[in-house]
Amino acid sequence: MTRQYLVAGNWKMNGSRAANAELLSGIAARVGSVDRVELLVCPPAVYLDSVRAALPVGVSLGAQNLSEQIKPGAFTGETHGAMLTELGCRYVLVGHSERRSLYGETNQLVADKFSTAQALGLIPILCIGETLEQREAGQTEAVLREQLAAVIARCGIASFGAAVVAYEPVWAIGTGKTATPAQAQTAHAFIRGLLAAQDATIAGSTRLLYGGSCKADNAAELFAGADIDGGLIGGAALKASDFMAIADAAQALSASHRP
Repeated sequence: MTRQYLVAGNWKMNGSRAANAELLSGIAARVGSVDRVELLVCPPAVYLDSVRAALPVGVSLGAQNLSEQIKPGAFTGETHGAMLTELGCRYVLVGHSERRSLYGETNQLVADKFSTAQALGLIPILCIGETLEQREAGQTEAVLREQLAAVIARCGIASFGAAVVAYEPVWAIGTGKTATPAQAQTAHAFIRGLLAAQDATIAGSTRLLYGGSCKADNAAELFAGADIDGGLIGGAALKASDFMAIADAAQALSASHRP
């Protein structure tokens, strides 16, 4: 089954009106050259509306987080999913490693957010991955299985027909370290295998992204993995030339390997 590459920029807690405008202008100038790749930007929530107004045609909008609450109400500081769809969001990140490690999000809470996102019309990008300590202890597969299983138990395997999974080796985020192409492909193949054990058709159609210090100079090698369908990009997503160079790598691979 052919899966379209997705290159998603997670801006994290970065940006300003001026910086965002410059970044979007740079993306707009190049977006027509990567017509085989889906592009996505996920700015901070306070900029979603202004980014949408300047969003280049062909680029999707996503949020970095949402409340697990299915109904709005007295939850100060939270963002309801319907607010995100009203602002034009198509996607939302759930379970990013920083949300798990810095804000204590559990597998159950992540599963609840995944469920709420879909119920409110958003496509969740489920982030899963192991820490350095877990990898060195040989626990990578156990961690990935547990994180994925929590969502399958809560939402069912069919829910992944309208979802994306991002593999984030936590030890490679913002550290300058990157999983080797072989390590990345092995993890992605394992994740797809977990999905396939439940439903082979769903597994074949679900896009799996790599999210660990993916840059212009390693994107092509990483994305060449048979089970890697693009990237969740952090630091390199803040500079249009770097972000679009990553998209170029996906475009070239799409044209040569995914007719």
